[in-house]
Amino acid sequence: MTDPDLPPAIPAATIILLREGADGAPETLMVQRTAHMAFAAGAWVWPGGRIDPADAAHPDAPADTVAAIRELIEEVGIAVGLEPLPRPATLAALQAGLLAGEPLLGLLAEHGLSLAPEACSRFARWAPNLNLKRRFDTWFLIARAPAGLPALVHQHSEVAASRWIAPAAMLEEIAAGRAHAIFPTLRNLERLAQASTIDAVFADAAAHPVETIVPWVEEEGGVKVLKIPEGRGYPVTSSPLATAFRGQH
Repeated sequence: MTDPDLPPAIPAATIILLREGADGAPETLMVQRTAHMAFAAGAWVWPGGRIDPADAAHPDAPADTVAAIRELIEEVGIAVGLEPLPRPATLAALQAGLLAGEPLLGLLAEHGLSLAPEACSRFARWAPNLNLKRRFDTWFLIARAPAGLPALVHQHSEVAASRWIAPAAMLEEIAAGRAHAIFPTLRNLERLAQASTIDAVFADAAAHPVETIVPWVEEEGGVKVLKIPEGRGYPVTSSPLATAFRGQH
């Protein structure tokens, strides 16, 4: 199923923002991609996107972290990993500037802000190498939601809806057919659902060094199965290929 003639995967980053739910268990902010998107239209994902060349301009922050911080501001108008955390008016100006194509680092300098990349931790890296229309090499980062969250402001060209939801609850929505998600999102939701606290999510990330996950296909009992390596923190490491790419077009 792999194709050596496929073009290189596009570098990308996504951010799994976490807050405590009413019962103290983690909730995460997920967004639904708009129906016209070329990749994973209508699917529920975490805020994220391509890593731009300008994201690599900061000497003390990895490009994936800068991209994740930028995409969170662009898509939903929330900031993490900035010092000081911007006030609502400043945050609105940052989002407007980013959507107008201005680089994040220039906007931060203009508003007297700096990056605090330690607020984000790497959780996983996925680079599916299958015959897809678009292929991404995606870093998944985790971060705690800031106190006093502002009202979400969607980037309407990419975000159709958003919701704070427990990972297990989102998995139930997907299983019931009320939502859909692509294979890496499903596996990461299952991993997150194991944690009863946000601290446990960070502990899980620290316990599993981030190594790039490249799924592969095997045939088991006449059924093609998409698999990932064991020992990376994922409770489910295989699923039928026919259902692995729900929401991906």
